[in-house]
Amino acid sequence: MVTMNPKSRGPLRFVGDFERKVGGAELNLAIGCARLGLRTGWISRLGNDEFGKYIYNFARGEGIDVTHVELLDGYPTSVNFKEIREDGTGSTFYYRMNSPMLTMTADHLPEEEIKRARILHLTGVFSAISRHDMSVIYRAIEIAKNNGVLVAFDPNIRLKLWSKEEARQCLGPLLPSVDIMLTGQDEAELLLGVSDPDDIIRSFAEMGIRRIAIKRGAEGSIGYDNGQRISKPALPPNAIVDTVGAGDGFDAGFLLGVVKGWPLDKVMTFANAVGSMVVSVSGDNEGLPFYEEVLQKLGLEQRIGR
Repeated sequence: MVTMNPKSRGPLRFVGDFERKVGGAELNLAIGCARLGLRTGWISRLGNDEFGKYIYNFARGEGIDVTHVELLDGYPTSVNFKEIREDGTGSTFYYRMNSPMLTMTADHLPEEEIKRARILHLTGVFSAISRHDMSVIYRAIEIAKNNGVLVAFDPNIRLKLWSKEEARQCLGPLLPSVDIMLTGQDEAELLLGVSDPDDIIRSFAEMGIRRIAIKRGAEGSIGYDNGQRISKPALPPNAIVDTVGAGDGFDAGFLLGVVKGWPLDKVMTFANAVGSMVVSVSGDNEGLPFYEEVLQKLGLEQRIGR
């Protein structure tokens, strides 16, 4: 979606000037993966309008395969306005009625594209928009499972799009199909009703989820992989300018490590580094780094091989 970034900080009602950007959890993740060197495809629908064409061209320019991104007449491209406070935290206000994604059905899914993938990444955002028809999500998962494709999931619960109860009822049944859970601690608490990280990991693991990452912001992250648990402190950012997109950056770093077969400690270190780099730059995805930049951040150019 198009993101309108404020040119000044503070409550949105006092902001007069905005800068047009591109955002959205799934697209941020795709950009993050592409910049880290992964071949990345995006399945989506945009309005056949100026904003939709802008997003389409932007994604293509990032090296993302947009073969399965359609531009539709009669459906406006969604927009959000960001509010950024003095400490870098913020809030988002969505304008996405009559979203183009409402027209997508299970029959529209590019099965061959999903079959060829290593990982299918999904988030709870699409479910929030189209919660009355979950057939698209279930069919995408079915295709992946039948073809040995790992299913990664980030709840990305946006309570401005639905209630806590709706999120639990809609997303809960999906969880046993997930191979890689990438969640904020608050989102895990909402879904599971437990707050202790060990209880969160235990609950997800009992569902059959093999890899789990709990994102804890400034407190770092906790990773789990087939019985191994690792806690990693956050890497100090150069500055906290804008926290939006940090979780998507972490996800991209984590998925890169999975694709490369790295041990969990290495995966978590790398993912934390990506997340810390994102918050130092204003914008949803402007701070998403390239692979070599992460190595420079870590100071491990010789120790982490490509």
